[in-house]
Amino acid sequence: MFFRLVSLGFFAIGCLTIAFLPLAALAAPQTHTVEMLNRDDTGPMPFSPGYLAIQPGDTVKFLATHSGHNAATIEEMIPEGGEAFIGNINEEIEVTLNEEGIWGIKCSPHYTMGMVMLIQVGDTAATEDDLPDNLPPAARQRFMDILEQSSHNG
Repeated sequence: MFFRLVSLGFFAIGCLTIAFLPLAALAAPQTHTVEMLNRDDTGPMPFSPGYLAIQPGDTVKFLATHSGHNAATIEEMIPEGGEAFIGNINEEIEVTLNEEGIWGIKCSPHYTMGMVMLIQVGDTAATEDDLPDNLPPAARQRFMDILEQSSHNG
């Protein structure tokens, strides 16, 4: 009788473990790759993708696929409690984003040309209200294009 109860207990624990494995996998931090490019189908000087939705604790790896680019936070577009970062030109960097909110990212030398992207950390999608008033015109236009595209894909 005791052996039967112990066996049933181990069976139940095993079933519960298997049932919750997919949830554990979803909760594990992920690494997302963003390419810094000279051109793609969206035009010149893009990050690809231009909009990235991730969870707190995920890591973003910025690849200098084409030379002459870096990844840096836009000062007015860092969520409260978040830390600014700036990569060197042609540098591959990895950044773990823990603070929920919308992060604005730029390529420092090509910011005025509109080389920007948005990273959504958490469940709240970016909107036009997340864009500061003092953006360079080409950066604002690229952000608007990104928001338009993300609303069709999301």
